[in-house]
Amino acid sequence: MIVEAFLRWVETAKVGDRARAASALGRAYLQSEMSLEERKAAEMAMTFLLDDPSPKVRLAMAEAIAWSPDAPRAIVLSLAGDQAEIACHAITFSPLLSDADLVDLAARGSAVTRMLIAARSSISRSVAAALAEIGGAEDVLCLLENEGAAIAPQALKRIAERLGDDCEVRNLLLDRPDLPADARQLLTQHVSDALINLPLAQAAIGTGRLQRVAREATETAIVAIAGEITPREVADLVEHLRVSGRLTPSFLMHTLCSGKIEFFAGAIVNLTGCDERRVRSILATGRMHAVRALCESAGLARDISVIFVEATLLWREASKSTSGTMLANVCGRLLQSFRSRSTTHGAVQELLEMVEKLHVAEQRQSARGYAYMTALAAA
Repeated sequence: MIVEAFLRWVETAKVGDRARAASALGRAYLQSEMSLEERKAAEMAMTFLLDDPSPKVRLAMAEAIAWSPDAPRAIVLSLAGDQAEIACHAITFSPLLSDADLVDLAARGSAVTRMLIAARSSISRSVAAALAEIGGAEDVLCLLENEGAAIAPQALKRIAERLGDDCEVRNLLLDRPDLPADARQLLTQHVSDALINLPLAQAAIGTGRLQRVAREATETAIVAIAGEITPREVADLVEHLRVSGRLTPSFLMHTLCSGKIEFFAGAIVNLTGCDERRVRSILATGRMHAVRALCESAGLARDISVIFVEATLLWREASKSTSGTMLANVCGRLLQSFRSRSTTHGAVQELLEMVEKLHVAEQRQSARGYAYMTALAAA
């Protein structure tokens, strides 16, 4: 009888009165002691109010019940699918929404819906993965800024793939200590692409030279990343670089000359399919012919495999030395060794030119460091 009377009253009541009634009904449901029959009647009345033509009425009900774990789940789900002003209370605060509910809302909702989901105090990996897959830059920014969001490495990589060209997204990703190495490499590529597409840079440097500078800078950045990652991340980064066509002889020589032997060994394991222990053993103690056979089985041509053999032997010596840097020691002695031989050409010449660039860059860096320390001593 009470519900019937309420429904008759609702048909003629003004919007403001209906909104106050919806709020009072919701609070009573949560806070008052009701019999089972009264509770069912109250749920029926609130369900009816979900179809009220005025959003003010539905908003009042959402404000009254959406935060509570004791609210009727079916009603909260309906409120979560309402217009943004109403849905925000259920989506942002309701503990009744499961991960499956949130993933479904993210898939069929608007950008505002996804942003509300990203703003929840706690977000599971599955929900974060859904947002990473379909969210726009603003939704993902909200997700990355949320300290309560559990974001898996694979989701971070997906964000880097989809939205790494957005400066704000890129900066937030790079600030994360849990960003996987392959995702970090993707971001360096986005930075490189952004540089190449700058009209001012194209006009000042020229497209060809700009592409070469960007490529070399990207390679240097990847080598730096390779030196910072944990051993368990090496295989993933190597595979990512192989698939993207970046395990070039030039890049492999760069890693070897820089002493990133863990990464270089991982690359050889990937390219040859050999046992990791055997590869490491050959690189560390194998004779010249064994090292050369290993390099050639990785796909390195015979004319350049000799350079990798020489670089490997020089790395062994440089790793025992305490003077200078690994890069300077290996590059300098490698250049000296091959300059004393017959004239080089083709791929060999290109590889040695790259080594010379590394050597010059390292010398300049050493000079800057020396000048800085001299200035400090004189101050």
